[in-house]
Amino acid sequence: MLLSEGSSLTAREFVAVLGARGIDVEVASPTRRPLASFSRWCRAVRPVPAPGDDPVGYLRALDALLAAGRCTALLATHEQAWLLAAGERYLPHARGRLAVAGAGAFERVQSKISFAALCDELGIPQPAWHEVGCEADLDRVGYPVWVKAAYSTAGRGVRRAATRAEAVSAWRALGGAGTAGTAGGIGTAGASDDSGRDGPGEARAGATGRTPERAPVKVMVQAPAAGAYRQVAALFDRGRLIAAACSQRIGLGAGGSAASRLSVADPGAVDAVVRLGRELEWHGGLTCDYFANRGGRRLFIECNPRTTEPGNAAAAGVDLPSLTIALATGGPLPRAPLIARAGVRTRSTMALALGAAETRGTRRAVVGALGRALCGRGPLRGSREVLTPVLRDPPGLVPALAAVGAVLVRPGAVADLAGDAVGAYAITPATIARLNGGPA
Repeated sequence: MLLSEGSSLTAREFVAVLGARGIDVEVASPTRRPLASFSRWCRAVRPVPAPGDDPVGYLRALDALLAAGRCTALLATHEQAWLLAAGERYLPHARGRLAVAGAGAFERVQSKISFAALCDELGIPQPAWHEVGCEADLDRVGYPVWVKAAYSTAGRGVRRAATRAEAVSAWRALGGAGTAGTAGGIGTAGASDDSGRDGPGEARAGATGRTPERAPVKVMVQAPAAGAYRQVAALFDRGRLIAAACSQRIGLGAGGSAASRLSVADPGAVDAVVRLGRELEWHGGLTCDYFANRGGRRLFIECNPRTTEPGNAAAAGVDLPSLTIALATGGPLPRAPLIARAGVRTRSTMALALGAAETRGTRRAVVGALGRALCGRGPLRGSREVLTPVLRDPPGLVPALAAVGAVLVRPGAVADLAGDAVGAYAITPATIARLNGGPA
């Protein structure tokens, strides 16, 4: 199998899930040693241009790899799914080897604003929201509020504001007022909860040191949602549900992500994602983030138009990577949807350490997170490792030790580690514009 990138946690979990089934992978990557390469199941790292910088070159390099006949299927492990859909014309050898939805379907869910509008259209519950066209719109849903760039990734482009002054600052930093702020790529796992986490804004100065003017970035405001943060991951065949898995966060990773999960039964969440898949005639993986309270109410906050971190679903009986291979290559698929069983706990020890470094900022917090994970204490009791299962895959210990060592020396290093990873896989509207020959 050929993975579209190797730097994300999702790619590393794809390798672990497929490797446990005896399937070796190759990784397309602009970096020499991405995270997913540290595995006995990774056969090779194939150099490709950075997709965000040279989308056409990246797609042509992927197609050349497929043309060589070494790989059975191409699996989109992160935001490249959007690029693969938009750049289908550059991938003639991907036919019968790739399962992604059409570019038009991506346009309705890739943007947070577009996804929120689609939820309203389909009657899928979500927190109150409003698109921000001017400063006065920041007040539309009250405070506290989440200020979100339409496109952002891994916790970047999302900021919590408790007051109007903070909202204005966030709006300007994200580029909503036409400043040089950046919004990154796709959204954070816990973007609308009440935790107070946010991603760093970023500004680039020109050669003269003056900040270049840019067109305003589309921004929305959204009310916080109470309850447990969950995800529902689904796989579709032209709008027909093949499989689904729901999980609840029980351990915090960087950017609000779920570094430890508990699989749960949530038919209401599955029904909601089925409505989305049917409306979009979705093909491939689709993951939605939502909050569920004890009364059974669900509020959806975000859509990741791809499969994300499949380890918990696989442990709970739904192997999304293998099913995606069957979908892409015309293999046998279940007649009735497969639903993951509830009660399975999984963890990503390295991600838990990074989350502790980010949220607490102390070595003691990092050591405590490692101890709880390795000893199986509290909600992690009975959990199994899905990111770097070193007993079955010893090379996975290398990046785990490197990352943990970095944040033990300097807890603030987690921002640099995350930034390097995101830079390798992020796809933005500017990337798609370059692909289509428009201005970046």
